[in-house]
Amino acid sequence: MSARGDRALPREALPWEVWALLAGSFLVAAGYGIVAPALPVFARSFGVGVTAAAAVVSALPVLRLLFAPISGRLVARVGERAMYLTGLLVVAASTGACALATSYAQLLVYRGLGGIGSTMFTVSAFSLIFRLAPEGRRGQVSGLFTGSFLLGGITGPAFGGLLVTVDLRAPFVVYAVALVLATAVVGGLLARSTDVGVRAPDPTVEPLTIGRALRSPIYRAALTSGLATGWAVQGVRVALVPLFVAVALGREPLWAGIALTVFAVGDGAMLLATSGLSDHRGRRPVVIGGLAMVAVGTACLGVLPNLGVLLVASLVAGAGAGLLQPAQGAAVADLVGSRRSGGPALSGFQMASDVGAIIGPLAAGALAQYVGFGAAFGVSGAVALAAMGIWLVTAEPDSRDQTGGSPPEEAGTRAA
Repeated sequence: MSARGDRALPREALPWEVWALLAGSFLVAAGYGIVAPALPVFARSFGVGVTAAAAVVSALPVLRLLFAPISGRLVARVGERAMYLTGLLVVAASTGACALATSYAQLLVYRGLGGIGSTMFTVSAFSLIFRLAPEGRRGQVSGLFTGSFLLGGITGPAFGGLLVTVDLRAPFVVYAVALVLATAVVGGLLARSTDVGVRAPDPTVEPLTIGRALRSPIYRAALTSGLATGWAVQGVRVALVPLFVAVALGREPLWAGIALTVFAVGDGAMLLATSGLSDHRGRRPVVIGGLAMVAVGTACLGVLPNLGVLLVASLVAGAGAGLLQPAQGAAVADLVGSRRSGGPALSGFQMASDVGAIIGPLAAGALAQYVGFGAAFGVSGAVALAAMGIWLVTAEPDSRDQTGGSPPEEAGTRAA
């Protein structure tokens, strides 16, 4: 069916349950941003060094990665709604415990436990939101889901910075209370839904395990682009750009904040403009275009190290991320389809991104220290380029694929 024919069809409204889940995603991301300014400073208040303070920041993603396989199986076994609400409450309890911590060890443990709730929430929300998405609109829903996290991540730190001036523990208290209230409100709404049960809508259909998903070339390609996204977008951008600005460019830290903001603006603008593009043009060309922009925007920092290039490259890489992320998420959702739970496969996809976010900063940091920032950004760009190469040789599915996922007319995976 042509893109023109698709546009002629009446657009089905998004279910209200999707909007409730998007609101919950925004709140979680905003809360993460609220505690971000306080967390390393709070850790330092216990008399530890910079490395130990940084370890507290890393505790949550590490636990997310370790618990992801278990959370995927639990989603398939007990259902998305129960896991979603439990995840919110675990993060709330972990955050509230951080506010009560009386030692560095307690803070490290409490913050790490939040990673368990985080992966429970993320995998179940991802599974639910794509199961509820109307046919042919998974790309748009993926963009809204990503955008809700982005918007929350932008608004949270400003509010958190104000709370830090009151008390270092205040951001943790505010976030914990907000999560408890959100759990009550969203949980009450979802309990009224006839489309969100405690189990997958068709229990006779087996969940999509990682082993079955790996038979699909699209899933394998999505894992590589997920790893590249975690490496270059979520990891190296945050960890290396501030150091690059201070050491290589000799500029004030303010410019690092401006560069990260420019990235977020490019990301958000592209999300708003193209979130449903892959529903009409296919996942593959959109993912390839996004990876190309991320690769160029990242590698240029190493080739042309100056402030103007930093800002332009940040805008390009941000736009690439905004183009890429909804399409690759929707590609994975296509494999799951709307009749079964995809918790295990979705947790594998999340793990790929988390691995990139953990390994990327370590590898790029070592390259920057011993070889130079040019090598660090060059290798990071090459990772995105390698993922693009895999997508280039991966064909869009033209029939119901061997995993039993969505047919192309439902999934929006037309051949480019």
